[in-house]
Amino acid sequence: MSLFFGEVMAKVTIIGASGKVGQFVAYSVSQIPFVTKMVLFGREGNENVLEGTKWDFIDSFAALGRSLKLQWSIDPEEVRGSDIVIITAGIPRQNGQDRLDLAKKNAIVVAQYAKIIAQYAPDSIILVVSNPVDVMTAVVLKYSGFPQNRVFGLGTHLDSMRLKSFIANHFQVHVSEVHTRIIGEHGDSMVPLWSATTIGGIQIQNLPAFASLPKEEMVHWVKTAGSHIIEKSGATIYGPGAAIASLIKTVLGNENRILSVSAYIRSEVHDIGNVCIGVPARLNRHGAFPVPIRIDESEVVLFRESVEKIRTVTAEIFDDLEKNMAE
Repeated sequence: MSLFFGEVMAKVTIIGASGKVGQFVAYSVSQIPFVTKMVLFGREGNENVLEGTKWDFIDSFAALGRSLKLQWSIDPEEVRGSDIVIITAGIPRQNGQDRLDLAKKNAIVVAQYAKIIAQYAPDSIILVVSNPVDVMTAVVLKYSGFPQNRVFGLGTHLDSMRLKSFIANHFQVHVSEVHTRIIGEHGDSMVPLWSATTIGGIQIQNLPAFASLPKEEMVHWVKTAGSHIIEKSGATIYGPGAAIASLIKTVLGNENRILSVSAYIRSEVHDIGNVCIGVPARLNRHGAFPVPIRIDESEVVLFRESVEKIRTVTAEIFDDLEKNMAE
């Protein structure tokens, strides 16, 4: 990342920019002042979509008074010099399909892009969005060969924001007053941290209204929100797009905010580790750094189960990938 009068100037590449999620991610990220260059990257056969998207964006920039160097490409050479690469490529999840069902097919695509990024943008930070995001983050980490802090995934960031919204509505407070997070898999085994939830700085269990909080219903909705949206409108676009843009802004702004993303952990959560999974991490210009935490024992049990699930699937995907990549 270069500096201009003390401000960051960054090049961001979105891989998978011809898809619905990729397009809205690109639009959301383009509104971040730090981003001065953007590449809409896609695969061969999607040139017309990328070209049309580029000019549609340029029209919006004119209306918003935004100055940004924008281009599209299917040539890996254009990835060169990227400060951040966002991977949204892959087969989108269909209604009724578990995120883990996508693992084998998307792993091949993601592994190939990880190698391209390592070759053309070896100093970049990679944000993984492709599902299942925890497993795909591990794939990118392995096949890029990058340091662990420079590869992280969307993880449970959006899940945490969904839960935060429900809690704020229940207690009738501004959403900024609620601090909560979900860790573990971005999927069925996710773990809400009620022990780490506060409202206005007050532990949530110390508020009388906590007794009537429909915790199980809230968590169920968070787990199924994506499927519900896909069933009704065909795809989740705006929520993930805005959540991803907030992560990019946090990194480029060197904000050192603690957000729940998929990152490689060793022993930060009760000595449970050796996997990429959703955990609290400090984000800045150098990437994502998991924060050591201690949680309630009941949450530890659930988190361990989530970790074992993802670790098992990740190992299976790596075995399958080795066979496919060798062919």
